[in-house]
Amino acid sequence: MRRPHTVLAMGAGIHSRLLADKALDRLESVAHVDTTTTVTDFTTADARQLARTEVLFTHWGAPPLTEDVLHGMPRLRAAVHAAGSVKHHITDAVWRHGIAVSSAAAANAVPVAEFTLAAILFAGKRVLDAAHTYAATRTQPDLLPYYSGHGNYHRTVGIVGASRIGRRVLDLLRPFDFDVLLYDPYLGPEQARTLGAAQFGLDELVRRSDVVSVHAPQLPETHHMIDARRIALLKDGATLINTARGSLVDTDALTAHLVTGRIHAVLDVTEPEVPPADSPLYSLPNVLLTPHIAGSLGNELGRMTDWAIDEVARYAQGLPFAHEVAPDELTRSA
Repeated sequence: MRRPHTVLAMGAGIHSRLLADKALDRLESVAHVDTTTTVTDFTTADARQLARTEVLFTHWGAPPLTEDVLHGMPRLRAAVHAAGSVKHHITDAVWRHGIAVSSAAAANAVPVAEFTLAAILFAGKRVLDAAHTYAATRTQPDLLPYYSGHGNYHRTVGIVGASRIGRRVLDLLRPFDFDVLLYDPYLGPEQARTLGAAQFGLDELVRRSDVVSVHAPQLPETHHMIDARRIALLKDGATLINTARGSLVDTDALTAHLVTGRIHAVLDVTEPEVPPADSPLYSLPNVLLTPHIAGSLGNELGRMTDWAIDEVARYAQGLPFAHEVAPDELTRSA
């Protein structure tokens, strides 16, 4: 198997923190690559090295591949991203030059879906509420009357968006006794049934669900798709889970409902990304607020790296990518 000339391109410090030695050794076995050097800015990179580059191995903070940059990389044939979205560095010029693009977004979907499943199960059992009550009273509560109506048997779960993550969540929900609803404007009723869900309009899904989990992409048309009107449609005691993007939910409108205690929320993302220091979201007992940790962290980063190295190996063998990104996907993906 030939070893294509490959260059690492990513943000400063990413290489040493995220690409473990064993992963770099494996990358070197399938590609001719200087694993001690990364490109953080194409305008200051070694022009001779870029001119020889056939494959770019990218990660968070990769500099954009503009038309000017690509003129200096005449042999570039593939860009393999060892992370999720490629929108930050893949430009229209990449497609015009016929460069193949691969992403490890499917690998990153795994921990997000796992986080979501845990949040759904905990929401049904009212785990956060039970923990707060137990800490406050420090006595054994009478569980039968106190938690009457709680539990996960035939709870209705609404999934907003049949994205990679949304579909994986749907797969994880199959073994449970949930009634699963799905909203996705790109799918028909039969496709929804194949995914294990019943198709509904967004308003009706929000109205019917005990738990609503958001998995739509960040696009102009999805900005505040869960707005004040739809938040008001949530039934009393319902839980809203957002592991997608903060802009999909009107955080101010959601906060106004949360402070009343009417509904619950699990928020891994917000708008703004970090709420103001005086935000009630930090201390409300009916809110679990986390700092964007649902995606790959710690040893989970290794999964994305492994998938990306697999793609470089496929390219070196003349095989098509298993996780190729098509230009039209970027108009409806995160």
